[in-house]
Amino acid sequence: MREHRPTTREGPAVTAPSPFRLVALRPEDAHLWLDPAVHTYVTAMNYPRSTEAHRIPLWRDHIARQGWFAVGAVTRVSTMDALRPGLSRLRIDRLTGGEREILVGVAYGYHGARDQWWNQQLRSGLRRAGRSPDEITAVTADYFELTELHVHPLAQGRGIGERLLTALLADRPESTVLLSTPEVPYEENRAWALYRRLGFTDVLRRFTFVGDPRPFAFLGRSLPLATSPESVSRR
Repeated sequence: MREHRPTTREGPAVTAPSPFRLVALRPEDAHLWLDPAVHTYVTAMNYPRSTEAHRIPLWRDHIARQGWFAVGAVTRVSTMDALRPGLSRLRIDRLTGGEREILVGVAYGYHGARDQWWNQQLRSGLRRAGRSPDEITAVTADYFELTELHVHPLAQGRGIGERLLTALLADRPESTVLLSTPEVPYEENRAWALYRRLGFTDVLRRFTFVGDPRPFAFLGRSLPLATSPESVSRR
């Protein structure tokens, strides 16, 4: 799966085409991509496999929300690799029309609204942090919630997360994008590096969601992104 950068005597190295391509994940095709997407999420987060049974109904609920959109990253694998248990769960051939293709990355989100749990948690945290009603309204009035962004371990470190994120946020009508991510010491992981690189700034730090003891950070930035997104296959 490693990218090859061939060299020639006539000139500098030439970057080979990426083996990963992006596809739109449509609601009507959820029966084809939802299981591989949740499997990618659970693997990337190193959660127990039992998590999948709880997440699939939640993701189905999210699909029905206003402004929902999802993007996936797919790649081809060999005939032998396609039979491996860890990869066979990621097969997405019937959706893409490809031969032995697997889903290795997923990102989705939707228009934020006041009646959503995440929105209510954010507004509660902002109130406790001393923000005024006008400030809270300004933050939560018109945003796209980046709900999930995950890359399978076999494809991490290849720039797929940034490609997914820029494609997901292309042409959004909202004025801002917001997300929450676990706090990590010195912000030293790939997720934080990506968000900072794309201009996300602090909205609320060290927040604890109901039912989760870990501290989280809310981050946001204005839209549109300055980065030009690549085209996404909507096959």
